Formats: sequence, structure tokens, C-alpha cells
Amino acid sequence: MEARPGESCVTVAAGASERPARRHRLGAEVAELRESVAEELPIALVYNGHAFAVMMATPADLEDFARGFSLTEGVVDRLDEIEAIAVAEVPRGREARVTIAEPRALALRARTRALAGRTGCGLCGVDSIAEAMRPVARPLSPARFEPEAIRAAVAAFPAGQPLNAVTGATHAAALADAFGRVLLTREDVGRHNAVDKLVGALALTAIDPGAGFVVVSSRCSYEMIHKTAAAGIPLIVSVSAPTGLAVDLAERLGVGLAAFARDGRFTVYAGEARFV
Repeated sequence: MEARPGESCVTVAAGASERPARRHRLGAEVAELRESVAEELPIALVYNGHAFAVMMATPADLEDFARGFSLTEGVVDRLDEIEAIAVAEVPRGREARVTIAEPRALALRARTRALAGRTGCGLCGVDSIAEAMRPVARPLSPARFEPEAIRAAVAAFPAGQPLNAVTGATHAAALADAFGRVLLTREDVGRHNAVDKLVGALALTAIDPGAGFVVVSSRCSYEMIHKTAAAGIPLIVSVSAPTGLAVDLAERLGVGLAAFARDGRFTVYAGEARFV
């Protein structure tokens, strides 16, 4: 795409679109240009014909999103309980239509109420504190990680974020192996959605989640720890701060939690045994 005078030239990544904008600079004329912005649409998660939640998310990798959300939110326990996923355009948004095993569908209807979630909401379909604080049954591996692997993964992390590179508006979640090599990355405007997309993509690979760790671009909240543990991943590394409840849950579940991971340093908040 060639730029006109005074206009920026950008490549639009999946999940982004261009919008006209005007740039103001001190001592310079106002410039007319086109800027890439991250798309954000309502994504309805529909199970066996019944709406469960509406999430504000980036309309990319939506099958991964539906798969990961189903696993991390306890809609299903195993990948083989998901029979089919179809993404359809609907007025003003998308529907992720998921077909799950009938016993799972019956259990889901017992707890379902359709909720409209804010960007990155991680507890949709939950109507009680007890349900929000539900335990994670999946056991975690005893894996431990070298500090250098964490530093390497954090350093490589930005390279897998093409959408954020052109918009500056998205979060990312990546899986790294024990050597700090980034194996898989997913992006979204919502930090929880990025984790769900990563888990959904990971479920279709032969990668062992128990042998690696997650790097996230956001603060680390309770939900992020819960989703990490539900996926069987033993360590989460955040470039920003954790919450107190996230630290408490990580300690309880045996999940390693490192935060403020940037510029070659990180701070361990939970799971000291996860670090060599």
C-alpha cells in the first residue's frame, strides 16, 4: 500500500483495521493519516444452541478462543468432549457455536446465565462466589525452570505480537519451553482472552503444557492463575504486577508466579520451588 502525502503507510494485521486520524505535533502542521487499530467485537459463546457468555474480543483465532475458554472455564474437562466448533458472522459480532457432549451440555445449562462481559472478563457464566473460586482438579508437573530460560522467553516475546506491533492495543500470551524458546503466541484485546486462545491452540498440538511456562503481557490476576493451572501449565511469567489473590492462588495450586519480568530481571511471588 502506497502512502499519500502526510499519510502513514502501515500493514494491517489480522484482527486490525485502518481508521482515518489526525496527528498533532508541537510546531508542525496537523497531518492527515490512516492508523491501524485493534478490532473489538462481541463474541457470543453458544453451546449446543444455548448462549453462555458474550465476550468482547479480537475477531481472530476464534476457534482457539472457544476451545480454550471451554477448557479453562470448566465447560468441558477434556478436548474430546468438544465435538465441533463453527464461527459465524452475526449482526454486529460473531458467534462461536460449540457442540459439546450431551452430558456436559446438560450440566452447563444448570449453571448457565448469558452474561455480557467487559473486555477481558474472565468469570463469565459464574453467578456465585463459590463458583468463581472453584478448585482446579488438574495435577501439575514438577517442572522447574532456569532463570535464563525466563529471560530468554521474555526477550523473544514481542516478536510474536504482530497485531500489537501495528496497533499498540492488544495483550498476548505465549508458551515457552524449558529453554525459553517461544513455541506459540496468541493476541487479543483482553488479557484473559489471549490466554484462552493460547490454551485452545495448544490443545491441538503435541506440546506438553506441563513442560513449559506461560508469558503474559498484562498484570497477573486470579483468573490468569486459574486458567494457567486448568491448562496444566506450572508457571506463569508476567511483565507487569500480580494481584494479592493471584499470589495466594498460585501458592495454593503450586503454580510458579514471576512478575515484573522485564529488562533482564523478574520477581518471584509464588512457587519458589519452580525456579532452579
